[in-house]
Amino acid sequence: MNNSYSSISVIGAGAWGTAIASTLSKNQKLINLWAKELEVTNSINTKNENTLFLPGIKLSPKIKAHNDFKFLEISDLLFFVTPAQYFRQTLENISNAINKNVPIVLCSKGVEIKTLKLMSEIANNVLPSNPVAVLSGPSFAVDVANNLPTALTLACEDSDIRKKIAETINSAEFRIYQSQDIIGAQIGGATKNIIAIASGVVYGKGLGDSARSALIARGYFEITQLAKAMGGKERTLTGLSGMGDLILTCNSQTSRNFTLGMKLGKGMNINEATNGLTSIAEGMFSTKAIVQLAKIHNVTMPITESINKLINNESNIDSIIEELLSRPLKEES
Repeated sequence: MNNSYSSISVIGAGAWGTAIASTLSKNQKLINLWAKELEVTNSINTKNENTLFLPGIKLSPKIKAHNDFKFLEISDLLFFVTPAQYFRQTLENISNAINKNVPIVLCSKGVEIKTLKLMSEIANNVLPSNPVAVLSGPSFAVDVANNLPTALTLACEDSDIRKKIAETINSAEFRIYQSQDIIGAQIGGATKNIIAIASGVVYGKGLGDSARSALIARGYFEITQLAKAMGGKERTLTGLSGMGDLILTCNSQTSRNFTLGMKLGKGMNINEATNGLTSIAEGMFSTKAIVQLAKIHNVTMPITESINKLINNESNIDSIIEELLSRPLKEES
């Protein structure tokens, strides 16, 4: 097996997809990047900048943006960075053009609402022959695009493919740690967005850092319980794709999910809080699916359930806080 892949393509040119293309371009002669928006394609190809989703950051001229999928014919490694709720449709649209031996690296964090499927389950359903990997961890697009130090988890069950992908994309500023636990890595990435919304609510409501720290800790417990129930490993959640990602997302206004929660905490309704957003806060869409998964696997997730009620206008913040604080006393673990 060769030590690295030589023709890498990225599907999805939002902020994160563009940032991934940017860091991958350091080790490659060319990175193909598919964008849904013609505006984004033109901006990247003429200005070396994604003015819509990642403005102000100069991109490598080695990144070539496309509105079609002709580049799939020569791609030997694919990164999918489309929003979770559009992943299946995108994959089905191009499935016939993807060679069955090409590994698919999943970078979207979420659960499909209609089916309650993880992104890896969708990929295995649509392209059963293609190897699947998951890339997840504490990483803001702007930091990665600005070449600041970042570390992520790459999860893949095939150790040879996992090692080859890691050696291809690893760099001094983009450090890759390997795992075979694709379930744990995905649950960590999907559920931390919900806890980040809750953390933003606490911040926006002015309930103090002590309350927010307690919420993050209890939120982490919810995440680990669901991951274990679904076959993930608890030690995965102690790493970058679990605790690392949770800490970052719950403590910065750079996080779309934290910012959404902060607006809700200040009294905005969900329509007001999402008005004018150019990027999707995935936690808003995954919450309902995570609540249903928790019920299926008999896992209690009170914080997640509360955020689901808030997003769907089934309760207000004051009632939710009162409900959470009046829960019966119990052992911590």
